[in-house]
Amino acid sequence: MLAYNEAMKREIMIGSVGIGGSHPVSVQTMTKVPLNRIQSTLNQIGRIADAGAELVRIGIPDRNTLKAFTRIVRESPLPVIADIHFDGDLALYAMEAGAAALRINPGNIGGNEKLKEILRVAGRQCVPIRIGANSGSLEKKYAQDDSLNRSERLVRSVLDRIRFCEDQGFTLLKISLKSSSVLETIEAYRMIDRACDYPLHVGITESGPGLPGIVKSVLGIGVLLEQGIGNTIRVSLTASPEEEVRVAREILAGLDLRRRGIELVACPTCSRTSIDLIGQVRRFQKMLGDRHFDRSLKVAIMGCEVNGPGEAADADIGVAFSKGKAYLFQRGEKMERVAKEDAMDILVQKINTWMEENE
Repeated sequence: MLAYNEAMKREIMIGSVGIGGSHPVSVQTMTKVPLNRIQSTLNQIGRIADAGAELVRIGIPDRNTLKAFTRIVRESPLPVIADIHFDGDLALYAMEAGAAALRINPGNIGGNEKLKEILRVAGRQCVPIRIGANSGSLEKKYAQDDSLNRSERLVRSVLDRIRFCEDQGFTLLKISLKSSSVLETIEAYRMIDRACDYPLHVGITESGPGLPGIVKSVLGIGVLLEQGIGNTIRVSLTASPEEEVRVAREILAGLDLRRRGIELVACPTCSRTSIDLIGQVRRFQKMLGDRHFDRSLKVAIMGCEVNGPGEAADADIGVAFSKGKAYLFQRGEKMERVAKEDAMDILVQKINTWMEENE
């Protein structure tokens, strides 16, 4: 049984999205177009929201982009987290523009006095701040401490930063510790989870492109979530933010933490398969497109009667192909026999009807 939320974390609110407490694990990502391209950014946020993200982070590179950021915050369908580095005044401007939260690195934000000012304003406006440490940007006293492994260095660094914020009376914190190493990240989050009760932002940083990046993210985030560690996640890929969100959603669905939209199951095929099942599955995905909805539906596409209604008995609806015909079934019970060439069209039609009735 999953241990998620067994040890309750503090609650913070980022716009209307709750993090920690009894709230479900939320999904976030980051825009990847230049901020001054306002409409392109808003269009990307729209696609991100459609894919299932609940929060979006936007990097503010300099003061010349603040006007664009202000408009984007105003028109965004998702709460916006401002990502700030090097210029602490940008954090102040971002809060004035209506940012729902901040992501800052206390070590590069302009010194302790500027950090204190940011914390004062954020506390007054009830703006949560994500702080943390990255294995590539540790302060010297930890980076050069050979008595600690890299996970311990990350945790010590973050605990120092937490104490600084608490000394200023600021506790609207979200914590992250990131490494491109899956094992280092898992170890570090296990330690910080025991050491503090602030909500945790979980991800594998710089995980890379394609399949290797997805595998690293699924392993790192999945292991932690299964152990009850993590309140919000971001899959960091060298890919579109929509792809990041889709992978994050699959992680949550695979762990039965949150399900949304269609869960597709299909057999791996074997010598009994009498059709191009891989092609049929691809056709199904293309026909459904990127439609999303809040309720979940489990759909099965099976290559033979052996792996048909029996093996996929828990599917809400499915199709199994035999040598001569195809069978539509629901919850393991055959509904009707149809021609193989019509099966996918009929399946998609029934799913579309279900969507319309349940939206």
